[in-house]
Amino acid sequence: MTLHDSDCLFRAATPADLDALERFAAASAVGVTTLPEDRAQLADRLARSAAAFASPDDASGEEIYLFVIEDGQGRVVGTSGIAARAGFHDRFYCYRNEMLVHASAALGASNRIHTLHLCHDLTGVTLLTSFYIEPEYEATLAPQLLSRARLLFIAEFAERFSDRIAVEHPGLADDAGRCPFWDAVGRRFFDMDYAQVERISGGRSKAFIAELLPQAPIYVPLLPEQAQWAIGQLHPVSEAPFAILMDEGFDADTYVDVFDGGPIVEARLAGVRSVAASRHRRWKPGDGSSGGAWQLVANRARGDFRALLCRARATATTLELPAAQAERLHLASADGVRSAPLPVAETAAEVRP
Repeated sequence: MTLHDSDCLFRAATPADLDALERFAAASAVGVTTLPEDRAQLADRLARSAAAFASPDDASGEEIYLFVIEDGQGRVVGTSGIAARAGFHDRFYCYRNEMLVHASAALGASNRIHTLHLCHDLTGVTLLTSFYIEPEYEATLAPQLLSRARLLFIAEFAERFSDRIAVEHPGLADDAGRCPFWDAVGRRFFDMDYAQVERISGGRSKAFIAELLPQAPIYVPLLPEQAQWAIGQLHPVSEAPFAILMDEGFDADTYVDVFDGGPIVEARLAGVRSVAASRHRRWKPGDGSSGGAWQLVANRARGDFRALLCRARATATTLELPAAQAERLHLASADGVRSAPLPVAETAAEVRP
């Protein structure tokens, strides 16, 4: 079949999506701990997410929000999420890249040394989590919708989130669970392999392990060469979502994960490309024949949040939407939308998976 990217729908996850999430968890790489391969834990996460979407109360920061993406036949083919505040119950640990300068006036020499400092700088920031898309959809615009629509949700309900966003990406590890960075650093303090320690953390705070790691800086040149090379490197499954966030303006140079050394990217919400370009607009009916640029369009309902991609003609205050698209977004005639242009090549408009 031919997939039209406008067929995909991004929506809030519900408990009925449990089977799909269990399928995604089984297929996810080691290191994606926010999709634990445990049906009971996934059901609990869906319940917590449903409560967060429905809660009329002020946000506490403990909330998690899970989303799914459907194809044109209503089949759930991907998921992504948001954790309102990292380290809500414990400090959120990571390593901060720094360069120390060692100098000797007597010798007239100086050296810049790469070091890793254990820190909790990112405690309290909003985390994007749980990204997974089925392989046959990776070459479509579905990953763009799955990643970027979360940013419009955060922008729309900014009072529930931090003004700073971070994302952990799995680092290098093979199918057997061998991880160069963990084997060189963490394993020296815990007699466990990487896969074991990820299962123990199970999507919870890593503070219980990080607090037993050395508090002194780690001098990177003293690590094995393979571990040095792994710092800040991506697991192959992370390349597509990482590229999307780089396009959004996230920084990947400062922080790495305490387990696998994978990059942790971060940005200020106001500086994120889709957020900065988004506008509240009034939608008006259109038949789709007028063309227009690709737009990321979301309704403004927290409990029933929905978003999709479509070609639409936009002005500063209005957006034309075909009736079918407005219906999929659950829009009434008086409702407004939040929309942003999608910064992708026109040649990606339609693909065959």
